[in-house]
Amino acid sequence: MFVDKVKIYVKAGNGGNGAVSFRREKYIPHGGPDGGDGGDGGNIVFKVNPGMHTLMDFRYKRKFAAQSGENGRGSKQTGKNGEDVVIEVPPGTIVRDELTGLVLADLRYPGESRVLARGGKGGKGNAHFATSTRQAPRFAGEVGRGQERSLVLELKSIADVGLIGFPNVGKSTILSVLTSARPKIAGYHFTTLKPNLGVVEVGRGQSFIMADIPGIIEGAHQGTGLGYDFLRHIERTRILVHVVDVSGSEGRDPLEDFHVINRELKEYSEELVQRPQIIAANKSDIPDSEANIQRLKDALEPMGYKVFSVSAAQNKGFAPLLNEIMRLLGELPEIPSFEEEEVDVYRPDEAESFEITKEDGEYTVSGPAVDKLLGRVNPDDYESLQYFQRALRKLGIIDALREKGVQDGDTVHMGGWSFDFLD
Repeated sequence: MFVDKVKIYVKAGNGGNGAVSFRREKYIPHGGPDGGDGGDGGNIVFKVNPGMHTLMDFRYKRKFAAQSGENGRGSKQTGKNGEDVVIEVPPGTIVRDELTGLVLADLRYPGESRVLARGGKGGKGNAHFATSTRQAPRFAGEVGRGQERSLVLELKSIADVGLIGFPNVGKSTILSVLTSARPKIAGYHFTTLKPNLGVVEVGRGQSFIMADIPGIIEGAHQGTGLGYDFLRHIERTRILVHVVDVSGSEGRDPLEDFHVINRELKEYSEELVQRPQIIAANKSDIPDSEANIQRLKDALEPMGYKVFSVSAAQNKGFAPLLNEIMRLLGELPEIPSFEEEEVDVYRPDEAESFEITKEDGEYTVSGPAVDKLLGRVNPDDYESLQYFQRALRKLGIIDALREKGVQDGDTVHMGGWSFDFLD
């Protein structure tokens, strides 16, 4: 089964806690703080594996979590960093943020990698907070939380040349003749349910990748048939080889088929229909096909299209077609990558936001700023509580409570803490 679009959830590791520790050795009864830092959390890394061709593996595992950093220890020992989680994807994978739809990465080349969820930073040990006036800090630094994201992976096959056309016109047969690919071939519509890729060897040091795109039918851009799911695979091709059946064996008009397919391409993408097209008039070995070949040439060559008479069944007529493809590939630029947006969906360890709600005369302050602040306060330490009060004013929480109408003696909740407000 070919899977080309999946949703997954990723969570980077949290940072480890910084240690609150004091040096205790013989003859040194009052040693200073020696708490070590916590380790950093592991990242979520996406890496291109050229041996993969589908996203099928993600049907069975859709949640990925990296390891958190270890906690710091005494004697200024730093905790071990969490291990990264490397997620392998096939070339041509687009990674989007599910909430915003923005492209976070366009992974195209073998070995290419990208960090898309960063692990949280480890908390600083109390050894960092000693000063001339605060010689025994009993609190450690805040712990960074790892990023988490819901992502959509979308596979867009990368090929230089895409074979397009109605079902059963011979695209799969042409691919099998020109490459070592062995697509499933049979005499019924929609045999091809996935894009098949193959390498076409033209000469010494000359080759290109060709993709057999599943058949597009009228209404494909609206979801009819298979076209809606697979039109995206054409976007990355530099040249389109439009295969038409000039034998009329199924009672179809090859010229009308050409116009129908191009209307579908235009409805899907104005830019896509401008992609260079070469016409492969297939099944030319069947009697009475010459008339249709001439009709195609008369109608399309004045419009700038080149028509090549070929027979996949007899492996004839492909040399001129391949020469034209190589000529165009030498002139055309690479298809640019999708514009990437480095967007952080969740960064609670960097946010300074909070909100205040009132219920039954009591106030609750919540949000990333509060979580971050409480993570660095030791309620049993006087100096730490002084820092807490200063931080509340600096963050604007005290002023915001006043604006909400808080009075002396009112109860305020923060995280698991509750206290009476005193201005």
